[in-house]
Amino acid sequence: MKNIIRSFRSDRDVASLVGKLLRAGVFTASAVALLGGIIYLVRHGSEVPDYRTFKGAPEELRHLPGIFKGVWSFSGSAIIQLGVVVLLATPILRIFFSAVAFAIEKDYLYVLITLIVLGIIIFGMVGGLGG
Repeated sequence: MKNIIRSFRSDRDVASLVGKLLRAGVFTASAVALLGGIIYLVRHGSEVPDYRTFKGAPEELRHLPGIFKGVWSFSGSAIIQLGVVVLLATPILRIFFSAVAFAIEKDYLYVLITLIVLGIIIFGMVGGLGG
């Protein structure tokens, strides 16, 4: 733990680590979505889409358990959705990491502000008031 605290001595180190986190998240999301796209095209590339009617994502791909079930069965659509989830999780992890970095630096006002922002984002993603 002391090594971690020493590594956060300067704001430049924290900014560099956050940048690496964001790059890694975007790269991972892109790689996962690309893999899903390749699988999808191999299986469905010869199908002709009907653009006259809009068909959104299937119900099973709108929730994490359905996405993971589809990934387990190598569904191209589910793997693409997982890439989107990873992309959405990247800035949320950045906010969480920033809160930890501020806590290590003992900057408790910024910890509080960062946790409030994180709470608002999670509250909004979970569905708010359920209405």
